[in-house]
Amino acid sequence: MPVKAAEAIVKFLEQEGVDTVFGYPGGYIVHVYEALRKSGIRHVLVRQESAAAHCANGYARVSGKTGVCISTSGPGATNLITGIATAYMDSIPLVVLTGQVPSSMIGRDVFQEADITGATESFTKHNFLVKDARELPRIFREAFHIASTGRPGPVLIDLPHDIQQEDITFKYPETVHISGYKPTVKGHMGQIKRALKAIAESERPLILAGGGVNLAGAQAELVAFSEKSGIPVVHTLMGKGAFPSNHPHYVGMIGTHGFAHANEAVKMADLVIFIGARIADRSAGGTQILPENMTIVHIDVDPAEIGKIVGTHIPLVGDVREILKQMNEKIKRKDTAAWLETLRSMKPEVAYRTGDFVNPKKAIRLLSDKLSDTAIMVADVGQNQFWAARHFEDLPGRKFMTSGGMGTMGYGLPAAIGAKIAAPDRQVVAVAGDGGFQMSLFELGTIAANQIGLVMVLFNNANLGMVREMQNRMFGNTSQTALERNPDFVMLAKAYGIDGIRVRNDDELEAAFEQALSHKGPFLVECMVDPDESTL
Repeated sequence: MPVKAAEAIVKFLEQEGVDTVFGYPGGYIVHVYEALRKSGIRHVLVRQESAAAHCANGYARVSGKTGVCISTSGPGATNLITGIATAYMDSIPLVVLTGQVPSSMIGRDVFQEADITGATESFTKHNFLVKDARELPRIFREAFHIASTGRPGPVLIDLPHDIQQEDITFKYPETVHISGYKPTVKGHMGQIKRALKAIAESERPLILAGGGVNLAGAQAELVAFSEKSGIPVVHTLMGKGAFPSNHPHYVGMIGTHGFAHANEAVKMADLVIFIGARIADRSAGGTQILPENMTIVHIDVDPAEIGKIVGTHIPLVGDVREILKQMNEKIKRKDTAAWLETLRSMKPEVAYRTGDFVNPKKAIRLLSDKLSDTAIMVADVGQNQFWAARHFEDLPGRKFMTSGGMGTMGYGLPAAIGAKIAAPDRQVVAVAGDGGFQMSLFELGTIAANQIGLVMVLFNNANLGMVREMQNRMFGNTSQTALERNPDFVMLAKAYGIDGIRVRNDDELEAAFEQALSHKGPFLVECMVDPDESTL
């Protein structure tokens, strides 16, 4: 029996196991919204479309499913662009649905028309402009398959207004056959043997874990590989959480804002196994910390990343989790006791500066100690990102999320909303600076309307702190970084019916965090920070 295409679209989502979508309605997507109204899928109304993509991002990273966001055409669709690019850079699976003007009007510059498929071509894994309603079942099946397999990423489906209203026969494909798209899963045994031989011959081997370990759900396999081989582990920013920070083989985070001793460990190694890491300039320190005589084994699901930035001696293409399982069957224990002891001796004692402000590093560490072993921390971008990344302890079961590849300010709050909706029984903390917070503070409305029990930690230094720190380091002065006339953030939260507290020094931190964590519902902790506090 024929059904309206809009109704079929919602049924396709149900077939894919979608239970929650994030969006903002408009004129050219109303038919899909009418079908959504009649379904059992939960719709979370955000306050601006960019937040819909970030919410879906956070939801996907916690749930392990493909996130879904929806907008109308024109400005609704273009507002999604930053969120789509953010997901693309961090390899997060999204299916993005956008309304479009009627097919006969496309290309005529009519009201709220935008070429969203053209605009997002370079930062979607694939996108579709639907020209025939009968193709919808195949398109949706392929979209979810492409988004979630191989190296994950966002896929956009642009839905002209007239297409949504057509009658089609509902039949969802059980299988997917896409010519030329066959991601490699298993590692090549010949290359695995080469990697194991190189490991056996090395004296100072090191594992460098990237975000691909987390995306593949390969944390347990990585721990097993490190323990069976005796090899210590460093990680990138996106690789935070891939390996427990309380493990005796843990060294630390590398990169421009990583730990000096972890960067030094990479320089000292004679073999590094890159696992699910792009070796990008900022997160992995680029090529500056890689000595010329080092042997590099690079494991990644995306063959395009292997050798793109750093020359690789032994490439291994495939799913990180599957390859680690294969290697764990063959790996032999190395005598790395002296190497591990050398690395342990390089770790400095942590000391926190005290004064008339809140020390954000101490604040994150204290909060980390108070959070449960299954807590989720979502950091925005800026100084707060690295205070959180350097001082939140990665315990088994915990999760740390941030925008790494794109470095998108305003990501943290909506991504934390998605995370909390995906895992309502887990503690979720959103960390932000006063700059990034004001890029998404409108989502306080989403939090209040849905009574999302987040703890929000806002570091207020009345500045764009990361840029200020960079300008001071490069030029000895600053320009256009002072955030003059910041609002009273606690009062602003209260205007939405959200409780909060302002903390002016370290002595007030413990009571504030205990109040926030025991509070039923959302809670804001505003911490007043010295503008001269650095990330390191």
